[in-house]
Amino acid sequence: MSSKSPAHSDLSHSITARAMARLRTALPAHADVLAEDHARERLQRVAAASDFAIDTLVRQPDVLLRLLGDDGAQPMAEPSLSPEHRSEWPALLRGYRTAESTRLIWRDVLGLDDVDATLAGSTHLAERCLQLALDALEIEFAQRHGVVRDREGNPQRLVVFGLGKLGGGELNFSSDVDLVYAYEHDGESDGARALDAEHYFARLGQQLAKLLDELTVDGFCHRVDLRLRPYGNAGRVAWSFNAMEQYFQREGRDWERYAWQKARPVAGDLDAGERFLESLRPFIYRRYLDFGALDGLRAMKAAISAEVARKELADDIKRGPGGIREIEFLVQALQLIYGGREPGLRDRRLLPSLQALVDARQMTPDAGATLTGAYWFLRRLENRLQMLRDAQTHALPESTDDRQRIAHGLGYEDWDALRVALDAQRALVTSEFEALLAPRRKRNAPDALTSYWRALPEGGDSAVLADAGFVEAGNADAALRDFARSPGVRGLSDAARGRLDRVMPALLQAAAASSEPMLALRRLLALLHNVLRRSAYLALLDEQPVALARLVEVVSHSALLAERLAAYPLLLDELLDARVAGPLPGRDELHAACAAVAEGQDDDAEAVLQALNEVRQALSFRIAMALRDGRQSATECAQQLAWLADGVVLRVLRLAEHEVAGAHGRVPGARFAVIGYGSLGGEELGFGSDLDLVFLYDAPGGEHAHSDGARTIEATRWFARVAQKVVALLGAVTGAGRLYDVDVRLRPDGAKGLLVSSLASYRDYQRERAWTWEHQALVRARFVAGDESLGDDFESVRAQTLSRERDPQAVCTDVVSMRRRMRAELDRSDAAAFDLKQGEGGLVDLEFLLQYAVLAHSAQHVSWLVPRNTPALVEAAAVDGWLDAGEAAALVDAHAVLLERGLACTLDRRPRRLPIDEAIARSRAAITASAHRHGLVFDTPSVGTTG
Repeated sequence: MSSKSPAHSDLSHSITARAMARLRTALPAHADVLAEDHARERLQRVAAASDFAIDTLVRQPDVLLRLLGDDGAQPMAEPSLSPEHRSEWPALLRGYRTAESTRLIWRDVLGLDDVDATLAGSTHLAERCLQLALDALEIEFAQRHGVVRDREGNPQRLVVFGLGKLGGGELNFSSDVDLVYAYEHDGESDGARALDAEHYFARLGQQLAKLLDELTVDGFCHRVDLRLRPYGNAGRVAWSFNAMEQYFQREGRDWERYAWQKARPVAGDLDAGERFLESLRPFIYRRYLDFGALDGLRAMKAAISAEVARKELADDIKRGPGGIREIEFLVQALQLIYGGREPGLRDRRLLPSLQALVDARQMTPDAGATLTGAYWFLRRLENRLQMLRDAQTHALPESTDDRQRIAHGLGYEDWDALRVALDAQRALVTSEFEALLAPRRKRNAPDALTSYWRALPEGGDSAVLADAGFVEAGNADAALRDFARSPGVRGLSDAARGRLDRVMPALLQAAAASSEPMLALRRLLALLHNVLRRSAYLALLDEQPVALARLVEVVSHSALLAERLAAYPLLLDELLDARVAGPLPGRDELHAACAAVAEGQDDDAEAVLQALNEVRQALSFRIAMALRDGRQSATECAQQLAWLADGVVLRVLRLAEHEVAGAHGRVPGARFAVIGYGSLGGEELGFGSDLDLVFLYDAPGGEHAHSDGARTIEATRWFARVAQKVVALLGAVTGAGRLYDVDVRLRPDGAKGLLVSSLASYRDYQRERAWTWEHQALVRARFVAGDESLGDDFESVRAQTLSRERDPQAVCTDVVSMRRRMRAELDRSDAAAFDLKQGEGGLVDLEFLLQYAVLAHSAQHVSWLVPRNTPALVEAAAVDGWLDAGEAAALVDAHAVLLERGLACTLDRRPRRLPIDEAIARSRAAITASAHRHGLVFDTPSVGTTG
């Protein structure tokens, strides 16, 4: 702490001298204690910071003795409000509140508690006063009017919701408490003087407010503010849950979303209160990115700014520029925008919410640290202003003496030094707050395009489009006039039309600047037709120029993503999700994201599939964006798409088993597994690829095993139904699309075989009847979902099958024969374009080369049985010398080139056929040369020797 000026020393000495004199008078028997250096030093520091604390210690000497004993480590004893001493309740509550408040001052001033502890202590104190008072009043009301019961006779209690800082657990030292009273069900009390629920709880709530708020000779306990209830002072005092739900659905306003964001049941029926808040969550948090919340924030900020100007509140550290409220609004606005999609952002407390925003990459770490530091600074100063005389003030003091006391109590040399530090913090807050509200104002769409759009459909000159860069200006003009005439545009509200009028010129300018303006425009208009029904998406594009620019960029270069955005506007959120530009989730995170979908809702299959589809769409969109932006290789993207599919299958299997078990029970001790073949098994899935699945089961007792439900069925039918449900659920169409098409033709005996195979029959089939091409398919097969021990058993069957001693020449003949048949049927190459998958030297040639290697040589190289994806298989073969280092590197490069080109074609809805450029030619040559070197000549009638 800085050295004190002479003026301050005189002031401090005068204040502390008066305080010590008052205490000696109040505690004559403890003069020796007060004379001790330890006690005197503490009391002087407390006296300099708080007249209220000294007043309390004079009136309650026992509080002083306790504080000197343990420095306030333990809270003060709570009062007992007995019915026999009703008249004493106000004094008891006020005495408790002042004693506990003084303990908080003591610990704050002496540096024993930080700001968070003081706020938590103030919150706990208010809660306990509310709970003690309500408990006592409920007993009194029950004696007079009985207990309210619903139609079934269940007792009903008042629910007291704390809003604002009380709800957030961050109540400042001398704050009022924002309360809303409610009750779960209508009913009537069962006493002699019966009351209906509304009047009963209204009277109870009014008595509660009076008991706490009324000014008596002992002061007050807590100031109570009931104006945040529906309709404010004009509304009823206590509301049923049903009435409040109706109100919020029909008339809830933006400011109420902010208010109820922090709501928490603090007294009465806490469990019922939490149930109500769960039902209110859709009102507070939208399912999509909700940039419409900024309109409410702008309106509230404008109203506060007007109040600040009118009442000259520039020195108000709560409501003034750069004050506490700006931090609160900034954090709450970001929570409302993103919290519908990210449950981790729904915390009621400010600082944990701020950290969650940083962790979710919706705020930079620097901004988070800046706001955290400013918040601590302002809240500490706010508390000291209020601790001085227990006043509900947020204004900087006008008195020179008070200013000096506050400054020195916080460790500053004088008021000017504190003011410099305060102004610096407020400037930082204002900068961050203005940045949140600024995006719309930063857009500067060309005036000509703005005038053109607003003149449609009757006016407007297409020459403006030509000047902007549309080569096909006439076609663009016709498309825009049709759009402007559409019922969707004509039916917009004034607010939504205003957003569209701001968005369209910017979209037109961005489309005109793209590589294919007309293509971009057509795709954008298709998207806008769907978005018009959801004003929140217009709000997103209106508020966030970055998202708007990203949208044009994406639709210009990817037909697939443009189609998905148009069909599922929810994906627009992904354009602005900070995670899109960051590292993508790994296998475990993708599995966890799918597993967490609609947890505990398996009785509602439709809801599970809808939610799972939305998660799959969002994650696959994020993977596509990473590929399109060049932030991730095609190999990594294909692998992540496969892991995402694994997670989806895991979740769907859980749903399918739940449904079958609900009807038939379960098969005791039985096991089920889903095996992924093809690109899923090889972890090289494409966008929109189907899933090659094989289903296995194993049950004690084999075919004689039965399920244990009321409608028992044999194990084979039970698992067949599970498998059928998995296929059906994966292919079911929902509002968010279908999950995946499924191909089950790779099961034993193909289309003629059973959908589900027992482990024993599968083992026998692979050993006795499977063709070479089926063993080739087994090279990429892997366990995807189900019982892990059965997955291990599958791995054993696979390893035994693939590592069998084989004649390399016979394998070579079979592999080449199959490849030639496939190429004759499937290769779509011609003189102008090369089929990336089926063409000569394409991806399938590389797959067949590696499958041949495993079948012919894994008996000598068992490590080759572990990898499933192409790069890993190449590496394994290179380690053991079957491929030389240069050859292996060329094959890995060729695979990456062809896979990347193939995924790029899929993203733009083009066939996977491309003109042969240098990279493709090099890739084809590497694959063909390696195949030839190992005796696999797929392109001529002759068959080479073994490798």
